[in-house]
Amino acid sequence: MVQRVWKQIEEVDLAKSTIIATSKMQSDMIYNQISSEVPIIIEPERRDTFPAIALSSLYLYNVQKTPRDEVIIVLPVDPYVKNKFFESIKDLESCLKETDADIALLGVKPTYPSSKYGYMVPNKEKYIEKYIYVEKFIEKPNECDAQNLIKNNALWNCGVFAFKLDYLLRFLEKNSLPQSYDQILKHYSLMPKISFDYNVLEKANNIVALQYDGFWKDLGTWNTLTEEMATNQIGIGVISEESKDCHLVNELDIPITVLGLENVIVAASPDGILVAEKALSPKIKDLIMDFDYPPMYEERIWGWSRVLDYTKYPNGKEMVTKRIHIEKGKNSSYHFHKFRDEVWTIVLGEGELALEDRLTRVKAGDIIHLPKGKKHGIRSISDLEFIEVQTGEGISDNDFVRLYHNWNDVIEHYKDALPKVIQ
Repeated sequence: MVQRVWKQIEEVDLAKSTIIATSKMQSDMIYNQISSEVPIIIEPERRDTFPAIALSSLYLYNVQKTPRDEVIIVLPVDPYVKNKFFESIKDLESCLKETDADIALLGVKPTYPSSKYGYMVPNKEKYIEKYIYVEKFIEKPNECDAQNLIKNNALWNCGVFAFKLDYLLRFLEKNSLPQSYDQILKHYSLMPKISFDYNVLEKANNIVALQYDGFWKDLGTWNTLTEEMATNQIGIGVISEESKDCHLVNELDIPITVLGLENVIVAASPDGILVAEKALSPKIKDLIMDFDYPPMYEERIWGWSRVLDYTKYPNGKEMVTKRIHIEKGKNSSYHFHKFRDEVWTIVLGEGELALEDRLTRVKAGDIIHLPKGKKHGIRSISDLEFIEVQTGEGISDNDFVRLYHNWNDVIEHYKDALPKVIQ
C-alpha cells in the first residue's frame, strides 16, 4: 500500500510537498520500500492520529518554517483509488480558502449501504454549488441506517482532510498542549491517545466537503483488503473445498490448513496469528491496542531481521536468536553495545567485517565473537546472511551506540589503522 500510494503521489506531482509520518518501527521499512530520500517524521511512540498530526504540523511550523496560513492536507496510506483521486486532493486547498471553513474533507458518493465506513451528513440549510457543508458524522452505521443516510445524500468519509496550519496551532494552544516541535517530542507520551476525528473534527464548527465521483475503497481492514485480492491464498497452506469465502495470508514457513469455515480471514506472520470472521476483523485494533510485544520481523534499510527464539533464564540472563539478511552492497551501522554480547555465525555469502581497528573478509562458516563494548559493523559483498545470538541482561533494541551509518565513513576514520583488504 505504501509503494502504490507513493507512486501515485509522484505521478500527480505531489511528492515534493509530501512528508510521511510513521512510527520508529516502520521507518526503515518505508526507506527500504520507497527510498532513503523520502522525508519522514518519526513518532516517538504510537498514540493514534491526533498526536501524529500535531507532531507533523509542529515539525512543518518550527523546522521547515511553514507559514501559519499554509494549507495542510492529511491522507491515510490505505486508499485503493486511481490517480484522479489524488488530483482531487489538490482542490481541497481552494475549497478551504473559498469557504473560509475550519476543515475541508473529501467525500465519496456511496455505491451501496456499507456498514464498514463512516458517513458525512450534509447540512440541508447551507448549500454551495461546488461544496457540501457537513452537519454531522455517523461512524459505521448498520446497513438499514446506512440506506437512510444514502437517501439523505450522505457521503462516505475518505479520511482525507485539509486545514490551515494556524487552525491546528490555535487548537493546541487552546487545549494547553505542546506548541513547539521540541516540546511535543519531549512530552509525546503525555499527548492524548485519540484520533484526529474524535478530538478535532467532531469539535469543529465549520466543515465543508468536496465530493469525489470516482472509485474509492479503504483497504485498512482485512475484510476490505480480501475483496481486492487476486487470489484467496498467499503462502503455504490449503483451503478446503468445504470452506466458503475464506482467505489465507501466511508469511510463516509452516503450512496452515483451513477446513470447513465460512467468511473467515486467517493471517499469520512472525508477529502473530489472526483468525477472524471477516465482518468482525476491524475490531482487531481495539483488541490489541494494549499489546506491547517487540516486532519479530523487521524490514531494515540494509535488509531484514527475524527473531527465531527468545529465552529468559531463572538467573535473569536472556538469550535472543535472530536470523539477519543484509542485501548485496549494503551495510549495518558501525556501533557497539553496552549490555549484551553477540556471536555471529555466517551462513550465506561474503562480507567485510569492521571490528575495532581491523577490517577483514568473512564468509559462510565463519564465527565472530562480539563482546559488549566492542565496536563492529559489516558490509555485504554478496547477499549476506548470519545467525546472531545475543546474551546478557535487559536485552533491548535500544542498546545501541551508533558511530557511523555510512561505510565510507568507517573506512575514512580507520584508514590509517586498517590493513589492506584482501581482494
